This record gives sequence, structure tokens and C-alpha cells, in this order.
Amino acid sequence: MAEQATISTIDRFVGHEVHLRGWLQSRTDKGRLQFLNFRDGTGTIQVVVFQKNVPPEAFEAARRVTQESSCEVTGTVRADPRAPGGYEIDASSFHIVQLAQDYPITPKEHGIDFLLDHRHLWIRSPRQRSVLAVRATVVDAIRTWLNSHGFTLVDTPILTPAACEGTTTLFETDYFGEPAYLTQSGQLYNEANIAAFGKVYCFGPTFRAEKSKTRRHLIEFWMVEPEMAYADLEECMRVEEEFVSAIVQRTLAERARELEFLGRDTTLLRNVVPPFPRITYDEAVEILNREGVPITWGDDFGAPHETALAQRFDRPVFVHRYPAQCKAFYMEEDPERPELSLSVDLLAPEGYGEIIGGGQRTARLELLERRIAEHGLPRQAFEWYLDLRRYGAVPHSGFGLGVERTVAWICGLDHLREAIAFPRTLGRLYP
Repeated sequence: MAEQATISTIDRFVGHEVHLRGWLQSRTDKGRLQFLNFRDGTGTIQVVVFQKNVPPEAFEAARRVTQESSCEVTGTVRADPRAPGGYEIDASSFHIVQLAQDYPITPKEHGIDFLLDHRHLWIRSPRQRSVLAVRATVVDAIRTWLNSHGFTLVDTPILTPAACEGTTTLFETDYFGEPAYLTQSGQLYNEANIAAFGKVYCFGPTFRAEKSKTRRHLIEFWMVEPEMAYADLEECMRVEEEFVSAIVQRTLAERARELEFLGRDTTLLRNVVPPFPRITYDEAVEILNREGVPITWGDDFGAPHETALAQRFDRPVFVHRYPAQCKAFYMEEDPERPELSLSVDLLAPEGYGEIIGGGQRTARLELLERRIAEHGLPRQAFEWYLDLRRYGAVPHSGFGLGVERTVAWICGLDHLREAIAFPRTLGRLYP
């Protein structure tokens, strides 16, 4: 009797008869031989249907099966170095579950708008599946590292009464007569949670109503945000470099096949181990102006600035102590230079830019009150946040890592839209 198997474990069944269920990726007709490229969600394998080895109805089914039809196959597993993946199935039975008609994504070239309109089908392609498999490993590596280093997962709200990163990029909705906003970040709530757990993280979707069409931006993206009590800027950077290194090295170890399929040169990724280089904002501005990428002191970096800085290093680089005027209201001041904030961005090499933003949060009530006023934020909406400075405030730090930017960097993608199953970009809400 055939054993139920998956393609990912097919090496355990050499010489055995197995039963597989999945979909047809492609077919090559050689007359009495039909070569089926078959996938089941765990991998792909070549199925050989020889006319004399199967019943007539099974061979006829194999001869007429179409791209993306769902089907089942029974056959003997053979090791064959000539076959893709090193194994193939010598079919003894083949059955079509549903015959797909006129599948729209053919082997020919398609435009990106067409592919995004059919994203629900495009994710079946080997390239998109490889990217999403890498993403799954990145997400699991994130959770595993944090859970094993004393962080507690505490979920934070999706609907919030106020802004975290800036009022111009908020999605507003009606909350029973009161204005509410889709979250930009769970950080402020994490700052409350550290008083209960010490070290916490939240992990979920965040939303920015940015009218941007760059390859580095999505409207809806996923972010993991660790926060730590009694942690200063230096501790924040130490945790970040260990965290990112663990994510990259685990992905290299577990997704080598997918990265190879994507054509990713992993040479620089193998250098992603602590320590990461560190430069101050002042040093970064000096470098940029000297190398012909002009920037005015006090401005935040854009993509050209981040790319120019990161290309000088063989691994991610920290840029720290940005001017307070270009960072969020909750950042702590540099005690030696109050015009600077104890903030830090982590820039990935190869043109991928900022993958982490973070730093030390202010623990001082008077500074936070002043910053809320300077930023024109509604004080009433932040009274609970001010309470955190009234009752047991401590030095604390945290950061947010964007999952899609991290996946795009590790995979070597040209655009973030491939780093999530169903991207939300400017003007695109379908499918």
C-alpha cells in the first residue's frame, strides 16, 4: 500500500511506493512518456508517467492535465541525479482532482501590474514561493531569538487614539463617534508593558499613509518591536546586532536552496556577525558631503544618503545620535549635546537602507511634556503615556525591525512588494 508522503521528505522513501497530492507546475509531452513537474507546497519533483506502467485512463489524464490543475499521483520513488532535486516518481497511478482551464500566468513574460492583479495566483510561482519561504524563516527566527533571550510577547492595539510616528501618515477611522487611527507602531504600549515584564516585544501589522511609490515603502507592513527596561543606547545597539545576525545566519543555514534559486549572492550576508560598525550622525554628514551626496545638518537621510553610507561597509552599520529635530518626540536627549537625540538607525548594505530604527526613550516627564507641545500633539490622548513617567520611570530603549525590508535585503529583491504575500502599495488594494 502506498505511503502518504510529502516532497520535502521524499528522500526517506527511496524504493517505496508513495502517494502525493498537489498541483501541476508544467508538463513535457514525449509521446508515451509524460514528464510532470509536480508540486505539493513543500517542494517540487518530477513525475514520470510511462504509458505501459499506468492504466489507460491514468495516462490519458497525464496527457491532458493542464498548468495548475490539482492532481494526485501514486508511484515509486527513485534516486536520479539527472532529475531536478535528485529524485523522481515513477508513476503507477495519476488522477486529476480539478482541471484548470486557461490559467492566466503563462511561462511568457508578464508586466508587474498584471502580476499584481493576479497576486493570488502569482504566489504559486517558484520565485514567489521561495521569497515567502524565506520570510517564514525570518519570522520564526525573530520569535525564537526573542523568546530565548528573556523577551515576552505582549500584543498591542491596532486601533489607537493618537499618533506615534507623525500625524501626516495616519489612517483615520470612526470609533463610535470618536476618531481612531490604524497603528503606526506598538512602541508606546510596549513602554507600558516593560514595567510588568522588563523586556517585551510586539509583532504585527503597522500602517503608514505615505504617498510614496519607492521600492522601500509599503502602506501596510509587519514590524517587530522589542522594548527593554533599564537599557541605554549602547545596550540597544548590542541587542540589535546580535538579533539581526541571528536572523541572517539562521536563514542562510535553512534557506540555502531558496536563496540559490533566487540568484542571491550570499557573500556579504555571511559577514553579518557582531560587532557592526558605528558612526555618529555628524560623521555621516561629513562623509556624505565629502563624497558628493550633499545633505544639510539637521535633515534626515533619504535613500541616496543611506545607500552611500552603507556601501562603505561589508555588514550593516549603525548611525546614531541624530538631531532631535528629525526624530520622534519620545527620544531621549544626548546629555552632552541636547540638540542630539539618543537615537540609532541600522542601515543594511547593498542599497537596502534602514531596516531598524530605535534608540533610548526619554524617562523625563518634563521633556516629554515639552516635546508633545512642540510637535503639536493632543496632550489628552497621551495622558496615559505621561503616566509612565510619573510612576516608576526608568531608562529604557527599544527598536522596530521591518520584516519586509529585512526579507528584501536577505533575498536581494528589487522591491518590497515581493516580500509579503499580498502587498498594499499606493493605489493598490486588490486582491
